Amino acid sequence: MGVAEHINWADAACWNGTAFDGGWNTRLAASQDVVEPATGQPLWRTGVASGADMNAAIGRAHAAQAAWAATPPRDRAAILLKAAALFEQHFDELALMIARETGGIIPKGQHEVREAVVLCRLAAALPMQAQGQVLPSTPGRLSIARRVPHGVVGVISPFNFPLILSLRSVAPALALGNAVVLKPDVRTPASGGFIIARVFQEAGLPAGVLQVLPGNAEAGEALVVDPRVPMIAFTGSPGVGRRIGELAGKHLKKVSLELGGANNLIVLEDADLDAAASAVAFGAWFHQGQICMASNRVLVHAAIAEGLKARLVGKATHLPVGDGASGQVALGPMIDQKQLSHFDAVVKDTVKQGATLEAGGTHEGLCYKPTVLSGVKPGMRSFDEEPFGPVVNLVTFGSDDEAVALANTSQGGLAAAVISRDVGRAMAIGERLNAGMVHINDQTVNDDCTNPFGGPGLGGNGSAVGGPADIDEYTRWQWWTVKAALPQYPF
Repeated sequence: MGVAEHINWADAACWNGTAFDGGWNTRLAASQDVVEPATGQPLWRTGVASGADMNAAIGRAHAAQAAWAATPPRDRAAILLKAAALFEQHFDELALMIARETGGIIPKGQHEVREAVVLCRLAAALPMQAQGQVLPSTPGRLSIARRVPHGVVGVISPFNFPLILSLRSVAPALALGNAVVLKPDVRTPASGGFIIARVFQEAGLPAGVLQVLPGNAEAGEALVVDPRVPMIAFTGSPGVGRRIGELAGKHLKKVSLELGGANNLIVLEDADLDAAASAVAFGAWFHQGQICMASNRVLVHAAIAEGLKARLVGKATHLPVGDGASGQVALGPMIDQKQLSHFDAVVKDTVKQGATLEAGGTHEGLCYKPTVLSGVKPGMRSFDEEPFGPVVNLVTFGSDDEAVALANTSQGGLAAAVISRDVGRAMAIGERLNAGMVHINDQTVNDDCTNPFGGPGLGGNGSAVGGPADIDEYTRWQWWTVKAALPQYPF
């Protein structure tokens, strides 16, 4: 396919203090070091956009969008396929970069790149799908409902899975004829933005169609309120999501909010305890629990609670924690001191409120030990809040109705799961759970890229990105009628 062999991905000179504007020509208002969580050492420097920088980037994207939308569908698809090939070709190098910048283990970095390949290939198929319908109408009139791009789509992405959570919006939005302004988290600007920029530059995306500029709240607010950006796709915390939803609503914009909330993993008394403990440990501790789908609450039937707790304590005691990029550990560091301090306060407050610390609860540097809390109940901080750290919150129940009531003691969430040998019983429980995604005999961290992804309440605004939802998200309806001649009217 003629993909590039020459890219030195670790050479950050091109993005040192600049935005991606189709090239690397625009200096941003400020710059700062990007620190590797495992070592505390700078990896590279990134520019930090101001509101004025963001306004200029929106102008460039707006100017480039019409020509991009007019590009033949096969040509847009070809660029997405070239991007997928580049991700695939440079798999190992990119996976290591992502692991180092995010504090993840190597398999986590590999997962992000593997999913990037899938996301680009799925997006490449979108331009070749039917983009509307012929509607019933009166004789002599052709009535068409067609899907058209929004124009400029603003994408604001987080630090935890930055490549996936940026690209899952960037790729379909581009494929469907939009220009994109991407604001990645300043802690992960390469994984969430500059890798994507370099891939699409090499793949032949026309200059201006994709703008990438890391920034903080000032830049994000400028993106959300600008009238030239009719849609915002945001992934992040419920608090920030509320603010974006408020601003977007005031400016009559479409908004896709994928947030967080409580995710409940229910373990019934007939479960295989060894298999259940493994699933719980992965769902709660993978990537240090910094996942919007993490198994925040583990609701376990009282009859097996002690057995499950013992197995989880054993795992917490023996799982190694350290530099994720070393290939020698199961958990890496948390993203930064602010995130660690917040999580540590949640654990300590929950213990003060009456929960029992069974394992963990300590850290060395940013490396927090996998933690097990038992006796967790509604009203305790780790039950009521999304901890966003490596903790299993064990909550006991005595009946299916009680399990459902406990799980639904929240304002909604992304994911839920039920583990049981009785699939029918598990499905009956799952149907009653207030979650956007439900998994039977699995943990809560799942995404195939082909599925709608979202949730009610604190999970977001109920809309979903991914798979069959992408055309709905990144285009809008436009109605056309055509007549051979102008009719006579009575006025």
